[in-house]
Amino acid sequence: MFYTIIKNFFLKKIVTKKLLKENSFSSNEKINTIGLLVDETYFGEKEALIAAIEAKGFKKEAISVLIYKDKIKKKEVFDYPSVSLKNISISGEISNPEAVTFIETPFDLLINYYDINKFSLLLISQKSKAKFKVGFTTIDKRVNHFIINSLVENYNEFTDELFKYLKILNKI
Repeated sequence: MFYTIIKNFFLKKIVTKKLLKENSFSSNEKINTIGLLVDETYFGEKEALIAAIEAKGFKKEAISVLIYKDKIKKKEVFDYPSVSLKNISISGEISNPEAVTFIETPFDLLINYYDINKFSLLLISQKSKAKFKVGFTTIDKRVNHFIINSLVENYNEFTDELFKYLKILNKI
């Protein structure tokens, strides 16, 4: 417990420092690939969220998912790559190869599907090579290029609003 508090303190410092230097440039390209970062600690309906995105015209192959969970049990199995606080060092280095691959992939759109400021999630979002990042209003405004005022539980409302504005921005 004490180690987690110290780790979160240092992650907060790292994320805050990187966000101060953050360039808010976003791409004007059309969206073909989507990265989805989901905090499964509070939202367990990732399949329904993916189905809602697919209903907007994207193929499942174009959607990459990374699951974050505060604590992963030893025998717990996920359908998608997963990462936890245990995979992030106190200096902000990520040891999970699946998470590193997700971060290094230059998605056209990254959906940060979490509404609680967890510095491990903010670090992953901030390090991502995605060209356009979308998230919730409750998260630090410097992380995302576009924010939506919705609740995490209302994934249909979130996807409807997201794709309505992406159409207006001429990204789809």
